[in-house]
Amino acid sequence: MKTRAAKFACLLLLAVTARVPMWAQHVDEAGARSKVLALEHAWNQAEAFSDMKAMDAILDNGLVYVDFDGTLMTKAEFLSHVKSTHLEQVVTQSMNVQIFGDTAIATGTYLVKAFKGGKPAFQHGRFVDAWVHKDQTWVCVSAQATPILH
Repeated sequence: MKTRAAKFACLLLLAVTARVPMWAQHVDEAGARSKVLALEHAWNQAEAFSDMKAMDAILDNGLVYVDFDGTLMTKAEFLSHVKSTHLEQVVTQSMNVQIFGDTAIATGTYLVKAFKGGKPAFQHGRFVDAWVHKDQTWVCVSAQATPILH
């Protein structure tokens, strides 16, 4: 009887540990941090070149974007905004990524060079982007930009 109970306990333990959620498993934080940093830079390039296919892959379908003026946008609205904006360059000046299981928070500063009314315009700002690891990749689920006034 004790042997049967011990076998049952072992099988139960194996079944439970095999179903440990992804967030509870060991995460390669350095690898995740590098991937999110690379995606942040890819986002800058995609935005500067209006590469909607790349932007679509980087951003989650449930994206919530808060623009510098407080405008709240969905993914479709943000992509439409990017397509209609004439950016020349988007550069991240400093960035930090913190990993919390299957979630990453990227913070940093950026400089945007755009054309408004045929003249160059610059915008310096700070951002906070939330990334989630799902379907074997990282996607941005929330982003917020705030201008830095000089």
